[in-house]
Amino acid sequence: MAHLYTLDVFIIGGPVSREFTRRNRVISRTIQIREDQTLQDLHEAIFVAFDRMEEHMYEFQIGGRGPMDPKARQYGVPTFRPRANLRGEEGVADARRSTIGSLGLKVHDRFGYWFDFGDDWWHQINVVAIHKKAPTASLPRVIKRVGESPPQYGDQNEEE
Repeated sequence: MAHLYTLDVFIIGGPVSREFTRRNRVISRTIQIREDQTLQDLHEAIFVAFDRMEEHMYEFQIGGRGPMDPKARQYGVPTFRPRANLRGEEGVADARRSTIGSLGLKVHDRFGYWFDFGDDWWHQINVVAIHKKAPTASLPRVIKRVGESPPQYGDQNEEE
């Protein structure tokens, strides 16, 4: 039976106006995912959870002190990564093949998720719980939402 991970995903940086931030002091989603699902599956769950509409490159940083730590292990889609990673090295581990269970995560660990290398949406992901048994429900799934989803491309929609 696969373990179930409960993760809190917070937006901590991106093209968001002060007005939007005033109305939404915290923007987070709680996601549950099985240990045999991949970081690609987690990326897709985050994409849907924050109501994004257009795919972009992404990267997870795991094993550091949180988001943007250049010492963290980096996972993304290597075929779409022509440039160096945060440490200046070529390539990253493949998020499509890296399962959640293979990452060595523990409760209270935190790691980073970077979406859209142009607009730079930064997220912090906190490991809230690891249960020994995953439910039969479809996973990954969002179980809690805090705050509105910001427009994907800054506050263009707020100004219309």
